[in-house]
Amino acid sequence: MLIAYPGELFMRVLKLMILPLVIASLISGSSSLNAKLNGKIALRTFVYFLTTSLLNAILGTTLALIIHPGNPTAESAAHTELLRDTAPLNKAKTVSLMDSVLDLGRNIFPDNIFQAALQQAHTVYVPKELPGMVGNDTELSHTSAPVMASSASSSVNLMEWSAEQNVEWIRIVEYRSGTNSLGIVFFCLVFGTLLGTIGRKGYVVVQFFSAIFDVIMKMVTGVMWLTPIGISSVIAGKILSVDDVGFVMTQLAWFIFTIALGVFLYQWIILQAIYFVFLRKNPFRFYLGLVQPILTGFATASTAAALPLTFRCMNERLKIDSRITRFVLPIGCNINMDGTALFIAVASIFIAQMSNMSLNVGQVVTVVLTSTAASMSSASIPSAALVLLLIALSAIDAPINNATLLFAIDWFVDRIRTTNNLLGDCYAAAVVEHLSRNELKISDIDAYYKDDDITSDDQCEQDVNGKRKLSFPNSVILNVEVSTPVSNT
Repeated sequence: MLIAYPGELFMRVLKLMILPLVIASLISGSSSLNAKLNGKIALRTFVYFLTTSLLNAILGTTLALIIHPGNPTAESAAHTELLRDTAPLNKAKTVSLMDSVLDLGRNIFPDNIFQAALQQAHTVYVPKELPGMVGNDTELSHTSAPVMASSASSSVNLMEWSAEQNVEWIRIVEYRSGTNSLGIVFFCLVFGTLLGTIGRKGYVVVQFFSAIFDVIMKMVTGVMWLTPIGISSVIAGKILSVDDVGFVMTQLAWFIFTIALGVFLYQWIILQAIYFVFLRKNPFRFYLGLVQPILTGFATASTAAALPLTFRCMNERLKIDSRITRFVLPIGCNINMDGTALFIAVASIFIAQMSNMSLNVGQVVTVVLTSTAASMSSASIPSAALVLLLIALSAIDAPINNATLLFAIDWFVDRIRTTNNLLGDCYAAAVVEHLSRNELKISDIDAYYKDDDITSDDQCEQDVNGKRKLSFPNSVILNVEVSTPVSNT
C-alpha cells in the first residue's frame, strides 16, 4: 500500500486535469477553425480511426489463427479458482452489441451536461421478479427496478441472484459513476464551432478557454517532474498485488505473446508505414518524441490519464499544429481504441480455440467487425475491454465463462494495448494535420482579413513600443504602404 501510494497520488493529479483540459482544448481549438474546416477534419479523423481499428482487428484475428494460443490444455486449475472470484459474470444476462451501440448514442447526446461530468448511461438487465424475497429492503417491483439499479451495490446483488430459476429479464438504462467524455466532447465541439462563427462577440469566451488551456499545460509541466516516481510506484504496486505473477504468466504465456506481437507489429511497422506514406518523413523520430506519454499510458493503463503529457509533447516537442491536437486528441481518447480492437479479436479467437470451437469464415468476419465496433464504443478507463469482450463472445456463441481466465492477466495486457491507443491518437493528429495543411493556411488568411476581427479596437492590445498589435495568438499583421508618384509638372 505504501509503495503504491505515490503512484495513486500521481494518477489522481493527472485525472484531475482531464476534464478542464478536454473542455478548454476542444472549445478553443474548434473555435479557431471555421465550421466547414471542422467538418473536414472531423471526417478525416473518423475515417482514420475507423481504418486503424479495423486494421488492428484484422491483425489480431490473423495472429490468433496462425499462432493458435488457445490450446485446449490451457484451461487448468487456475480457471476454477478465477471462476469462483468472478462468479457474477455467469449469473447475469450480458448486454448485446445493439445495447452497446444504443448506449453510445445516449452518451454522445447527454440530457444534462453537468451530469455528464459525473455519470454515464449504460444498459443493464435486471430480473423482472424475485420470488421468495421478502421485506422492504429486498423487494423489487416494476417501478422500483430503475431506482434499485441506479445503485452499484443493488446491481451487484441482482447479478448474484441465482440463475438456476426461471427469470424474465428486463432492460433498463441506469447511470454509473464516471465522466461521460463522449457527451462532453460532442457538446464542446458544437459549442466551439458555433462560437467561432459569431466573430467579435465570442472573442472574450475564446480567450477565456485558451487561458484555461495554457494554465493547465503549466500545471502539466510541474507534474512531469513527478513522472519517474509516479510511474515506478504504479507498476511496482500492481505487480506486488498479484499473488503469483509467475504462475499466471505461465498459464497464459501464448496469449500474452500474441497480444505483444500484434502491438509490436502495429507500432513498429504499420504505424511507421502510415506516417511515412503520408508525410514522407522519418517516422521513428516522431515515435521517440512520444516516449514520455507512452510510459505514462503504460503505467496508468489509460489514454485519458496520459492526455496532459501527450498535449505537451505534441505541441512543444513535435510541433504539431495546436488547432489539430486540441481537436483530434480528446476525440481519440474516446473512440480510437486500436489496442482494444486487437485485444478483443485475439481474446475471442483464444477463448473459442480453448473451448475446441471450430470457427467458420462467417464467424471470423463477425469477430473482426464486432471487435472494431465494440472498440469504438469503449470507455477510456482501465480494463474496459473485458466488458466489451463479452459482447464479441456472444456474437460467435462462445462460452462466456472462459473469459474469466483473462481477468488475471488483464492488468498487464491492458497496459500493453493502451500504448497502441495512445500512439494511434498521436499519429492520427500528424496525418490529419498534413492532409489539412491547405485548409489551415486558408483559415489563417481568412482570420487575418476579417474586418470585424482585425479592425476592432477591443481585439488589439498595446505593444511595448506603443504600437498596436493584434492579440490573436500566432497571428501576423501586414502593414502595406502605398506611395503615390508625384508629378513633375
